[in-house]
Amino acid sequence: MNEIKRELNLFHMIAIIIGLVIGSGVFINIAPVQRAAGSPLLAVIAWAVGGLFMLSQIFIYAELGTVYPDQGFGYLYLRKAGSPMLAFLYTWTAFWTSDMPSITILSLAAVTALNVFFPGLTVNAPVTKLLAIGIILILTGIHIRSVKQGSWIQVVLTLLKIFPLAILAVLGLFYLDSPTLFIRPELAGTAKHSVFWLIMMGASGTVWSYAGFPNIMYMAGEVKDPRRNIPRALISSALFVTLMYVLISLATAALIPHDEIVRTEGFLNPFRYLPVFSAFAAGFLAIAAFISCVGATNVCVMSQPRLQYAMARDGLFFKTFGKIHPRFGTPVNSILLQSGFAIVLVFISRDTLDSLLGYFTFSYLFQNILVYGSIFWLKKREDYAPSYVSPMWRTMAVLAIVLPLPLILASFSTFPLNGILFSVLFTLAGIPVYFLFKNRLES
Repeated sequence: MNEIKRELNLFHMIAIIIGLVIGSGVFINIAPVQRAAGSPLLAVIAWAVGGLFMLSQIFIYAELGTVYPDQGFGYLYLRKAGSPMLAFLYTWTAFWTSDMPSITILSLAAVTALNVFFPGLTVNAPVTKLLAIGIILILTGIHIRSVKQGSWIQVVLTLLKIFPLAILAVLGLFYLDSPTLFIRPELAGTAKHSVFWLIMMGASGTVWSYAGFPNIMYMAGEVKDPRRNIPRALISSALFVTLMYVLISLATAALIPHDEIVRTEGFLNPFRYLPVFSAFAAGFLAIAAFISCVGATNVCVMSQPRLQYAMARDGLFFKTFGKIHPRFGTPVNSILLQSGFAIVLVFISRDTLDSLLGYFTFSYLFQNILVYGSIFWLKKREDYAPSYVSPMWRTMAVLAIVLPLPLILASFSTFPLNGILFSVLFTLAGIPVYFLFKNRLES
């Protein structure tokens, strides 16, 4: 078998998108966002702004996905737009600084979520690392055997994770008269920044939580009827996720005092403030967070190797990444190597999750700016015939390029500097590596 099969329907796609996007972010990002925004209401606005930023990008994703419904996402679009170097740089940056680290972050977050039951499960504890590696290995084995089997597992995990979040979102609406919602930035000690910049700082903290949408595009070559299903899955999922995040952040801000939220490191547990859940809130959230993070890890292991597979198939990456399993029809080596590098990062990581999030945020914003820009060149190609056209595509493309820029700048104020600088250096290192592959291809 030399080609990947199309086995994903609309239901699978929505489960994959929501299952990744609503992952660890809903549990670990509320505190950093509110800390950066300086007040509960500004934090809620920041979550809404993050979703609006993503919506303009979703429209561009949906159009491009219907034109070239094949594996590779940004790499494919940039190569067809006439820039193989930027295509390579996109994949290089994605692999080393966002895709592979996301597996590490999510697997570690899944295990540390259980520290309510086992207090020794801190981020850097050896047992935490071993259990995180176990999660990666199990999911890797599943996705080598079958993308369809892995997608149905994702459907179940997504339904399980949405249930407790929906409870929180609905019950939080009964606490909207809470005085904790109306703390002003001056009282929170952040008056030195303008309201606009506070919102931008908060919105930069939401990037990780909204970052999973492009992953389904990595698998466009495995989607049934992609010219219809890709836009429907992307747009419906984006609206649902934004609404959920806004309601969850509003409920959390109404339930928990501001000063307690901003002091929180790691997972925040709003359920212990709800009378019905208070007796078992810690365990309830721990299990919900574990399921959520395992589900998000599952999607990463499933979708991300398709990017390196597409580039290796064109001779611009190590050939071994382009191998298809002769029996299962999956990019076996790409899956194995990505998981292997994620496991190495689990072993060597000594940073907090905040530092890893900063490492991720810069590269994610940078690489997707490249994708949005490609549409101006792709529109000139003779084979450009989308079944879905973004409303006001020029405006949406410009917004998708411009709006992340203040978030990139704000990330330097929001996250530890060492993680972001390391991400920048790794991105720049891709330029000489590209020329090495290019020269080898031409020789």
